[in-house]
Amino acid sequence: MTDPEKAIVAVVFGVSGSGKTEIGRRLANVMGWPFIDADDLHPQSNIRKMRAGQPLEDADRWPWLDILRQRIERQLSDGRSAVLACSALKQAYRDRLAADPARVRFFYLKTPRAVLEQRLRDRRGHFFDPRLLDSQLETLEEPTAGATVVDAALAPEEVVAGICSAL
Repeated sequence: MTDPEKAIVAVVFGVSGSGKTEIGRRLANVMGWPFIDADDLHPQSNIRKMRAGQPLEDADRWPWLDILRQRIERQLSDGRSAVLACSALKQAYRDRLAADPARVRFFYLKTPRAVLEQRLRDRRGHFFDPRLLDSQLETLEEPTAGATVVDAALAPEEVVAGICSAL
């Protein structure tokens, strides 16, 4: 049964290598909710840029964020909770995704640079060029309000348990 009044979307966000996909999948599994990976919704032009080591600009991101917001709105209007993994680096991006601030909850995966670098070195089969980490960290606006900050250097099960507690 679905209930549009009780549905929420948990947005797990942070820079590349923070664990968005792994944590998002695990959280979705624990909660019994669908998982949406924002990387799967990037237009091919964005993927080509990132593969080539070119950072995305706002003009590249806005249409992608609009697609994500539509997915969030659809989940909420259908009364279905979900987990969305998305970089959402700037507050303006998070504002765009907050289709219903009472039912879209943000969880920032704060991760030390050394951990990010190691994870990116170890990752295989992803289009993100690890050389773009600096540009993501420069773009990142850490939340000062409106998000739960999670220590993403912890073991994944601890991170998920912390998010579940907050939910």
